[in-house]
Amino acid sequence: MRRFRPSQRERGAALLTVLLLVAVMGAIAVVALERMRLATRLAMNSVALDQARQFAIGVEGLMTLAMNDLLAASPDATLPNGWQDTTRQIPLPGGGMAEARAADGGNCFNLNSLATAPEQGGDLIANPIAIAQFAGLMQVLDVPQGIAVRIADGAADWVDADTAAQPQGAEDNVYRQSAQPYRAANAPFADKSELRAVAGVTAEAYDRVRPFVCALPTHDLSPINVNTLKPEQAPLLAMLAPEQIPVDRALQALAARPAGGWASIGDFWTRTILNGVMLPTQVQGQPGVKSQWFALDVTVRLGEAEVREAALVDAREKPARIVARRWGDDE
Repeated sequence: MRRFRPSQRERGAALLTVLLLVAVMGAIAVVALERMRLATRLAMNSVALDQARQFAIGVEGLMTLAMNDLLAASPDATLPNGWQDTTRQIPLPGGGMAEARAADGGNCFNLNSLATAPEQGGDLIANPIAIAQFAGLMQVLDVPQGIAVRIADGAADWVDADTAAQPQGAEDNVYRQSAQPYRAANAPFADKSELRAVAGVTAEAYDRVRPFVCALPTHDLSPINVNTLKPEQAPLLAMLAPEQIPVDRALQALAARPAGGWASIGDFWTRTILNGVMLPTQVQGQPGVKSQWFALDVTVRLGEAEVREAALVDAREKPARIVARRWGDDE
C-alpha cells in the first residue's frame, strides 16, 4: 500500500494557512490587549474623577465653614480683607492639590429680580425697577440702547408667569418662529447661561454682560455690597441710576471706601461723591454693607484627573449653606 505524501505545493499552502491563522490570532490578541488597557485606564480615570469630586465637596465644606467664621467675626459688615479672590492651595492625600477661591456672590445683577411675586406663593410679575437696572447696566457696558431695552424686556418675559409681552419683549409667539422652535421658560433662571436663549441676546451683548450677571435663587433686587465691590464692578453701582451715577463717579465713590469699610449704607450715600443722588427708597436701600451670598470656585487635580466646581453659598441665615453647585468650566 502506497503512503500518501502531499506535494511540495500542498505543504506550502498548509504552511501559509497556519501562518495566516497565527497572524490573525496575533492581531486579535493585540486588539484585545489594547481594549483591555483602555478599559483599565478608563476605570482608573473614573475612580480618580470620583475621588476628585469628593475632595472638591470636602473643600467646599471647609470654605463654607470659613465663610461662617467670617460672618461671625464681623456680623454687621463684610469686608474683602484676606478672603476675596485669594487662592488657597490645599494639599490632598495621594499627591493631589486643591485650589479654592471665594468672592462676594451678590455683587452681580440678579436675573431673577426681573420678576417678583407680590404675595407669598403668587405668580411672578415683571419688576419695572429691575428691568430699568438691567437695561441701564447694559448701556453702561456699551450695549446699544435699543438692544439693551429689548434684552431687558425679553428677559423679564422669560421669568414672569404671564404670556403678555413687555413693550420690547418676547413670549412664545416669537420663540415659535425660530429655526428650532421653543418656548419662554416663564420661570426663574436656573443659570445665567440661560440668558443666551432670550430673544434679542446677541453673542456680543452676552459677552459684555456675562461677568456682571448671575441667577440667584431669590427675586430680590441685586444685593450689592459696597464694602466688597471691586473697581471693575463699578457698572453695578452705576446701573442703579445711570443718568446720575456714571461709571467715573461710581469709581470715585468706591475709592473713598475707608479701611474699615462703611458701617451702614447710609454712610455710603452721605459720605461719598454720591451724596445728593435722588433714588427711590427701594433702590436706595438695595445695596448694603454685609454680604448675603458667596461664590466659591474649587479646582482639584488628582493624578491625571482634574475637576472644577462652582458653588453658591446662601449666607442670609446662619449657618451659611450651599444652595447651588455646578461642575465643569464656566460655560
